[in-house]
Amino acid sequence: MANHQDSEELIIAKREIEFQKVEIETLTNELIIIKKDFIFQNGEKQKRAEELILANKELAFQNDEKQNRAEELILANKELAFQNDEKQIRADELVLANKELAFQNNEKQNRADELNLANKELAFQNDEKQNRADELILANE
Repeated sequence: MANHQDSEELIIAKREIEFQKVEIETLTNELIIIKKDFIFQNGEKQKRAEELILANKELAFQNDEKQNRAEELILANKELAFQNDEKQIRADELVLANKELAFQNNEKQNRADELNLANKELAFQNDEKQNRADELILANE
C-alpha cells in the first residue's frame, strides 16, 4: 500500500508539476507579450520624443524669427518717430514762414494803399497845378 500511495502521490506531484509547467509557460508567454508591448511603447515614446525635439527646435527657430522681426519693428518705429519729429519741425517752420509771409503781404498791402493815396494826392496836386497853369495862362492873356 505504501507503494500505491507513493505512486498516487507521485502522480499528483507529476500533475502538479505539469500544471506548474503550463502556468510557467503561460506566464512566460504573457511576459513575452508584455515585453513586446513594452518595446513597442518605448519605440512610440521615442518617436514622440524625437517629434517633440523637432517641434521644440522649430519653435525655437520661430521664436528667433519673431524676435528678429520685433527688433526690426522697434528700429522701424524709432525711425518713424524720428521722421515724425522732423516733419513736425518742418511743419512748425512752415507755420512761422506762413506767418512771416502773411505779415509781409500785409505790409505790402499797406504800402500799396499808401502808394494809392499818394498817387491820388499827386493826381489831385497835378490837377491843381493844371488849374493854376490854366489860370496863369488866362491871366497872362
